[in-house]
Formats: sequence, C-alpha cells, structure tokens
Amino acid sequence: MFAHGDRLTRRDLELITDERRRYELVDGTLLVSPSPRPLHQRVVARLLAALTPLCPADCEVLPAPVDVVLDEHTVLIPDVVVGRRDSFTDRALVGIPVLAVEVVSPSSEYIDHHLKPARLAAAGCPHYWVIDPRVPNLSCFDLDGESYTLVGEGRGDDEVRLEKPYALTLRPADLVSPH
Repeated sequence: MFAHGDRLTRRDLELITDERRRYELVDGTLLVSPSPRPLHQRVVARLLAALTPLCPADCEVLPAPVDVVLDEHTVLIPDVVVGRRDSFTDRALVGIPVLAVEVVSPSSEYIDHHLKPARLAAAGCPHYWVIDPRVPNLSCFDLDGESYTLVGEGRGDDEVRLEKPYALTLRPADLVSPH
C-alpha cells in the first residue's frame, strides 16, 4: 500500500480502511494496535462517566477512536481525550488536547509510558494520565516545561485527588470494577 521507507503522513493514514485495528502515526512511522479487551473498555467507560459531567462547556470528552493530529507525521489515538470544542473537525481533534489518557495493555506498555507522553509533551498537552487496569494503578502527570511531572498517583483503593484539568477524585479500583 505504501512504498518501503516512506515517511507516512496524515493523508496516508486516512487511506487505511481496515477498522478492526487502531492505526496511529509517530514521526511518520505506522503503529498498529489490536482492538481493546473488555477490561480495557470498562476502564474507558468508567472514566468517561467520571469526566463527562465535570467537563467545561468549551471542551468535550471522547473515547477512542478519535484521531489527535499533532502534526502532519504524528497522529495519535488516546483511549480518552479531552479537547477544546473548537479544535475538533469532522475527522479529528487537530492540535493539542487538554487531557490525553491511555489505558495500558501488555502490547502497549512502552508506547503508553514513553512514546506517547514524549510526543504529547513536545506538542504542549498540559495533562497526561496512564491507567494500568491489571494493578489497578492511576498515574496523573502535568506538563512542567518540556516534560511531565507526576502530580497524582493511586493504586487499588487509594484516592487520587486532582485539581486539573478540573477538580476530581478517582479510585483505580472503581475504574476496573465490573459494577
């Protein structure tokens, strides 16, 4: 489909019609992920339920798959994204999200802990969270200069109290609970 060695662009990504997998670009390199598992989606659903009522009117909370276009060669798909309404087009969030959240899967550990936060920090995304449902663990980071600083972390029944991007208290165990 693409010539070997080519640096892919946002336009190339839009030509992919397979909807069974998640396709992202990082610096022109294609990343392919399998569809998420039920535990992963449970965490996403619980997080959406917690964030949506608190979301300010000028922002919107959406689950994956929503393309976040950081530049012509970097298009990410966070598991949950909060973006300014005026940054959304009919195809994507173009520009910097307010918050990007990743739910770690065994196949995405390096990407979620290293690759994505590095690209989001370089773009200026003010808040990045990582949830590991296997522990369960929630780590919340705020942008501090050019990198992220841990501002809240909890494991199991620990409460994580946050003030940004809006006041919220979360417990990792509640995010994985089947009821």
